[in-house]
Amino acid sequence: MGGVIVAGVDGSEFSSAAVAEAAREALSRRAELRVVHALVPPPMPAHVPMDPSPLGPPATVFQDAAERVVRESVEHARRTAPQVNVTGAVLQGDAVSVLELQSRTADLVVVGPRGTGGFIGMLLGSTAVFLAAHGQCPVMVVREQPDPSGPVVLGVDGSAAGAKAVDFAFAEAELRGAELVALYAHKGRSGTADESMDPTAVLAGHRQSRPDVPVRHALVHGDPREALIDAGRTASLTVVGSRGMGGFRGLLLGSVSQALLQHAHSPVAVVRGTG
Repeated sequence: MGGVIVAGVDGSEFSSAAVAEAAREALSRRAELRVVHALVPPPMPAHVPMDPSPLGPPATVFQDAAERVVRESVEHARRTAPQVNVTGAVLQGDAVSVLELQSRTADLVVVGPRGTGGFIGMLLGSTAVFLAAHGQCPVMVVREQPDPSGPVVLGVDGSAAGAKAVDFAFAEAELRGAELVALYAHKGRSGTADESMDPTAVLAGHRQSRPDVPVRHALVHGDPREALIDAGRTASLTVVGSRGMGGFRGLLLGSVSQALLQHAHSPVAVVRGTG
């Protein structure tokens, strides 16, 4: 398949899990892995006092620390997937800007849910959520080590915008040799699920193009957020679109997708649509 996977790293335990998952993704896709650390240069003082000690550590200290994070992350990725070509870089700028730019040429960006170091102050709600909403490629957020034997869970909404998420989920299930669980949940005004959409019909074309992927359909009466979080407890990956229609009508990134980024037990891939 080829291509490039980008892992945003900061030296945290979340970052370590993200790097390992990114390495496995690169291996399954036969892609290169690019490990990136965002470094915001320290502000320069307006004037230099007679005693330079209040200035704090020199810029080289921050640069050295950033390079160490990248070096250790590259080594971790190579231990996880020795066959993958792994490179690393320290890039100047804030994490959001750096990773959004990287997403323009990547097939997938993988990050932790929050970070330290190069991502200091960038909690879930800024870096991860911004990338999920605005990244130019699918964004995977890894909270902890996933269960590799679990299924790929897909939130189905039947929208044109959600078609890319369906494509991504089928491709991931095929790469992992995993079952695809297509979950459709909706809580209407009456508190019952809207059964007007047939998930089987929504996925029919994808099943024809990837016939080796086993698919199981699940129609759930209830809140889509709770249903997907619960289904993700045994999943290797949960996939959703960046915004919802149909079964996820009115639920934008700040609800379904953000709830998953905050609470899902499996890694979450958010895939932007075109509609």
